[in-house]
Amino acid sequence: MPPLARLLLPRRARGLHTGPPSDPGVLACRLASRAVVRFAGPEAARFLHSLLTNDLLSAFSAVGSSAPQRYVPTPNAPARGPAAPAYAALLTPQGRFLYDLFLYRPPPRSQMLDRTGSAPLTGEAPGGNREEVLADVDAAEVDELLACFKRYRLRSKVEIDNVSEDFTCWQRFGRNVVHSEPSTQEPEAQSIGWGQGVDHAGESAAQGNGHGWQWLKDPRLDYLGYRGIFPADTIPPLVESDKEADERHYQLWRIENGVAEGSTEIPKGEAIPLEYNLAGLNAISFEKGCYIGQELIARTHHRGVIRKRLVPMKFVDANDQELEQAVAPGSEVVDEASGKKIGTVNTALGSRGMGLLRLEEALKQNSSLRISDNRDVRVKAIKPDWWLAEWTQMLEQQSAVA
Repeated sequence: MPPLARLLLPRRARGLHTGPPSDPGVLACRLASRAVVRFAGPEAARFLHSLLTNDLLSAFSAVGSSAPQRYVPTPNAPARGPAAPAYAALLTPQGRFLYDLFLYRPPPRSQMLDRTGSAPLTGEAPGGNREEVLADVDAAEVDELLACFKRYRLRSKVEIDNVSEDFTCWQRFGRNVVHSEPSTQEPEAQSIGWGQGVDHAGESAAQGNGHGWQWLKDPRLDYLGYRGIFPADTIPPLVESDKEADERHYQLWRIENGVAEGSTEIPKGEAIPLEYNLAGLNAISFEKGCYIGQELIARTHHRGVIRKRLVPMKFVDANDQELEQAVAPGSEVVDEASGKKIGTVNTALGSRGMGLLRLEEALKQNSSLRISDNRDVRVKAIKPDWWLAEWTQMLEQQSAVA
């Protein structure tokens, strides 16, 4: 039985059954490991664009492109369609990872209606120049992150605040939530009124409340489902009480897919973003202008050879049985044939983990890997399905010649 099936038990099911359901389906969890920071002001988006690895101006310019603008009293419907969230990172000047951010640009407050659906939320007239960007960030690093951005602010017209008491981050995931449609919105919303014939009551329910909060496609991978920021005093839409899961379940889902998140799994001040696959996770634009740490990223990218990458792994015994809680982060992985260290485990949960490994040894045919200080624990490195072909193309050519 795969570890995800064992762990992904809905809260209610865990209290009623000794075994898991045959299919965990779709689950949702509140991400206690994440906090919400608000950037507000006429230069908010440009300020972030100048610092972060992704092209935020292009991403945010799509706000409302799929829906006509309107300023009429339709019940609790935002005047513009939602912008797709963007994933990006802040780096050191030397190009090392500091923080990852999921960035959301809600419609201007003057284009939202109040809870009665009869007037603008704040009484503002349309056309104001105040921008707002909400960032889903690592909660353990939020104070340092705030201080870092405020140092870079200088004369930029932007206010930066921790609004975690007002908002929470959520994730919807599971085998039944994966899809590859071009829309960034949660497709289940269509069944409750999101479509050509707009049912405004259904639309409000799909969004979560009258302020337009809703599930949006995770900007990294289809595998990861949907993500959203919601008011702290509400339960997001489409979250059934018997399908709300603990955050460890989402962590295991990421580990199985080889996706690190936050400054613990992506070591702060040390990690090289391309080795942690951030380019494949849509966190880096190679087309935009300058940002902090760009020189190392561009040089490494154009060199075209990355010998180490973050790789998902499974821990087993000599009989290929999975071993639970047998490995701690920081354990070294060695090649049994040569006795050489090929990498280190940086995240472990149950029988699964992720580690930065040398690809040549980790993914070669008939490789034999183990934990250096425990000969009974063998390591199986797994190449994720979503990896780009060129990441392992040279390795596969070498294997064919051999």
